[in-house]
Amino acid sequence: MQNRPRTTRARRFRVPTAILLTCAALGVAGGALLAPANWISTILFPGLPFVSVGLAGLWLLPSVIALRLLRRPLVGLLVGLLAGLVIVPFSGYGFSSVATNLWWAAFTELPFLFVLWRHWGTWLHYLGAAIVGIVYPVLAWASFNLGSFELPLQITFFAVTLASCLGATALGILIADRLRRAGVGARLPR
Repeated sequence: MQNRPRTTRARRFRVPTAILLTCAALGVAGGALLAPANWISTILFPGLPFVSVGLAGLWLLPSVIALRLLRRPLVGLLVGLLAGLVIVPFSGYGFSSVATNLWWAAFTELPFLFVLWRHWGTWLHYLGAAIVGIVYPVLAWASFNLGSFELPLQITFFAVTLASCLGATALGILIADRLRRAGVGARLPR
């Protein structure tokens, strides 16, 4: 039997093993970070909601690192999925942790989706962080009972969430850039 060359279509959707292994490592590391952050945030939620939401940006960190380091479509979602699966046995929320991680990872992918993953500018990472930093407090309005707060506290809540998301994104970019300088991801096929 002769070996036939693969079609260009098959090559187009092929994901190299090195990419998958890098995503797996980032997902496990992200899960190791998010497991304790999940418990800390849950414990702080009733009495110190501002501190709890100050940790929100951590859920962006694994996906931002993956996207910045690998510059491939959907690696942010893959890393978010893997991090969510890692924390399932350590979370009091079970498999809903996977959905939560995918939700946060989707915002890291969203700006790159709009440009069809053709541009990898740093500003796109920050755009995703800014969007989720505004959307999350709106969607969590009832959970945090933000309507009971005075307007200055509501504004502070939004500001803390936004700062957390932007700060975690900056940290993710820094980590990814340092990993690349150390040789991680440098030889991955494009």
